[in-house]
Amino acid sequence: MSTQRDAYVERLKAQLDEWNAELDKLEAQARKADAEERIRYESRIQALRQKEEKARETLEQILQAKDDAWMDLKHGLESAWSSLKSSLSEAKSEFQRGYREGTEAEKK
Repeated sequence: MSTQRDAYVERLKAQLDEWNAELDKLEAQARKADAEERIRYESRIQALRQKEEKARETLEQILQAKDDAWMDLKHGLESAWSSLKSSLSEAKSEFQRGYREGTEAEKK
């Protein structure tokens, strides 16, 4: 395996692990939400987990690819990566908004 591919794969694995930890935090927040919000949050988390799994599968394909073929797979992974990143960011914002609104409602 090329050094460039090794470095790329290791960087992406670390990022996926970080995002996985963030998803775990969102799941913990979802468990604290009321029933209606929890259903919506869990649906959102499930969609994010599916995107994460797709990114992991493509990363695994990169690991298995021949030296000259991995660059082709890289483009597909970057698309999935971008989608996962923006979806996770949106979900975090949505969860934080819901948490703030719930906390404010409890104070009233």
